Amino acid sequence: MDGNFKPYDWTASAKRIDEILNQPAGQFEETNSLPSRDKLTYTNGFYANCTALFIDIRGSSTLTTKHKRPVLAKIYRAFISEMVAVLNSDRFVREVSIVGDCVWAVYDTPHTTDIDDVFSVAAKANTLIALLNARYEKRNIDPLKIGIGIDWGRALMIKAGYSGSGINDVIYMGDVVNRAAHLAHKAGRGIWGSSSHPIWVGGNFWGNLNDHNQGLLTGLYDSELGYVYTGHVVNSPMEEWVEQNG
Repeated sequence: MDGNFKPYDWTASAKRIDEILNQPAGQFEETNSLPSRDKLTYTNGFYANCTALFIDIRGSSTLTTKHKRPVLAKIYRAFISEMVAVLNSDRFVREVSIVGDCVWAVYDTPHTTDIDDVFSVAAKANTLIALLNARYEKRNIDPLKIGIGIDWGRALMIKAGYSGSGINDVIYMGDVVNRAAHLAHKAGRGIWGSSSHPIWVGGNFWGNLNDHNQGLLTGLYDSELGYVYTGHVVNSPMEEWVEQNG
């Protein structure tokens, strides 16, 4: 969101706060599917089923000590550009966001068959890191590791920002978003076995996958997140192309 200077008026601020806090709960509608952005106002919201997918770079803080800023900019630009391309490539995508070196997306998945589509997005993202690393290696750039977290559940979708300023965004709140972010934070950090897998998914998401996709993941008990499912899943045609052309 681009800033645009406006003097701050605390009396107007107090009025806006009261208007927001006095909004009736009935304006927050329960739905099975995420509505279009244009249905949102500053006074309503929607609870809906969705899937959240987060992708984090592992050890990103060490990149700044290894590479000068022009190289660092190229590393991040390539990573963010192509991860966003992958996240945006599914027909159920509703929102794609960038927060620092993390990219994440929300998908409208009211049906169980929709969830397998999002799983294929995660597999492409996991394969993309191999393509990026192959190109980085040719330029003497250390390979990246990532963590991918996914979960399914209900989220509250609202429009938030400074009314009248043009500065606003759509916000998704709920356990599904928080859990996917925590799963991504944990993924790919282990040093052996399933704890080192780059893809971690929550039980709600795993339970809605088809039998084949469920079989690609391994159950793991995490002391903070409870029972999760992990894997190193790739897109086979893409992986073959990377091996031949990377």
